[in-house]
Amino acid sequence: MERILVIGGARALGAAVARRAAKDGYEVVVGARDVAAADALAGEIGATAVRVDLQDEPTLAAAAERLKGGIDHIVTTGSAPHDVRATELDRDRLLAAFTAKVVGPMLVAKHFAPLLRPTGSMVLFSGVVGWRPGPGSLVKGVTNGAVEYVARHLAADLAPVRVNAVSPGVVDSGAWDRLGEKKTALLSKSAGGTFVGRHGEADDVVDTVMWLLRAGFVSGETIHIEGGARHKSA
Repeated sequence: MERILVIGGARALGAAVARRAAKDGYEVVVGARDVAAADALAGEIGATAVRVDLQDEPTLAAAAERLKGGIDHIVTTGSAPHDVRATELDRDRLLAAFTAKVVGPMLVAKHFAPLLRPTGSMVLFSGVVGWRPGPGSLVKGVTNGAVEYVARHLAADLAPVRVNAVSPGVVDSGAWDRLGEKKTALLSKSAGGTFVGRHGEADDVVDTVMWLLRAGFVSGETIHIEGGARHKSA
C-alpha cells in the first residue's frame, strides 16, 4: 500500500485529496496546522494525522521523524493569502505568503526527500491568479506563479522522484463558503471567464492530482485546471 502525506489536508481541496486517496486504497497521512481538524478527518477516512505547519520548520522535522518508515507521495496545498495592493502590504503577511507557497515546499523537500521512494512524487499547488494579474492580486499572483519554478527545479534536484504542480482556477471546494451569498456571484463570474462555461469543482482538481501520482513519465510540469481561464480575455 502506497503512503501519501497531504499537507493542508484537513480542509477544502486538501481534504478532498485525502478523502479520494483513502478511497483509492492509499495509506493517508493528513498533515495540518490544525491538529484537531486533521484528527477529525483522519478518524472519518481511516487515516492518521500529524502536525505540519509550513510556517514552523521544526514541525516539518518532527513529522519527518514520525514518518521515517518511508513515503510514496506528498501533496502540499498550503497558502497564506494577503490580497491587498502594493501600497497596503504588510511585511509579516507578505513573508507568510511566500513561506506557505514557495519556501514551504522547499523545506518539505529538505526534510522529506530522504523518505521519498524513488518511484514517488510531490505535487504542489499553484493557482490561475499567477497568470491573470489584477489589482490586489500581487502577492497571490507572484507566489502562485513562483510555484511553477519551484516544481521545475525541485524535479531536477530530487530526481528520480517526480515533482509537479497543479494550478486550479476558481473551484467550489468549500474555501469560498465564508463569503456567504457573495459566493454565488463569484462562481458565476468565474464561469463566464472560462472557455468551458463553468466554475471548477473539487473533483476536477482531485482527478488531476490522482493522475499525477501515477503519471510516471511526467515531472517538472504545471498542469492548469481552470477551463482555459488564463487564455481568455477579461
